[in-house]
Amino acid sequence: MHIEHADLSLLGNRDENQDRVAVALGDGSVFLAVVDGMGGHADGAKAAEVAIRSMLDEFWETSRPLFDPEGFLHLTIGRAHEAAVALGVGLPQEARPRATCVVCLVQGSSAYWAHVGDSRAYWLREGAIVERTRDHSHVELLLRAGRITEQQAQDHPMRNYVESCIGGEPVLPEMSLGGRRNLQPGDVLMLCSDGLWSGLTDEQIASLSTCPEGDFRETLAELGDRAVHATAPFADNTTAAALRWKGP
Repeated sequence: MHIEHADLSLLGNRDENQDRVAVALGDGSVFLAVVDGMGGHADGAKAAEVAIRSMLDEFWETSRPLFDPEGFLHLTIGRAHEAAVALGVGLPQEARPRATCVVCLVQGSSAYWAHVGDSRAYWLREGAIVERTRDHSHVELLLRAGRITEQQAQDHPMRNYVESCIGGEPVLPEMSLGGRRNLQPGDVLMLCSDGLWSGLTDEQIASLSTCPEGDFRETLAELGDRAVHATAPFADNTTAAALRWKGP
């Protein structure tokens, strides 16, 4: 499998970076993960840290190639949720560590992704967004119902209200699985926290799929810097992991 990959995690205008990111390559499979610790809750960084460690452990401990990729992603997020929940045992509900997350597995010419909350996966091709995940948020529900526009969503007073997350309550959170997607050479998969996508237009995000070979990491870094600048002086932690698939 021939790929380019890159990742970044920027502090933004926050006092602490509560995001975590990972790209793991092994035996013809690539696993990407972004976890966004929820700053409105205590120890969001700890929730993100235990979640991403749990996810990586699952990847390295699972035989590859994976024969049930979607089952693997479901189990992996479930284990990460359990790890985050364990941090909050005995704490009041409002003080329990929480996080959002998005994960992606690329194997052969196929991609699979899953997410909880408003961390997103983008599938890009030739300067356009082929598909993106839909947030588990109140604003996303309003968008899908046609009650607000994309423009209104950017400044909506409830734009940071997430309706599903890992950690907190023991019950497994709502998660969305993307199914199998067949990749073409040049396709890009990008996972990111809301700190990145909230500061960029769709056109800017899609430009990652048209950068020259060898400039992939630099272009992702430029997008991160642009997102922080666009949302300053209130820029959130800004994190992304991306992969360009060149062929089997």
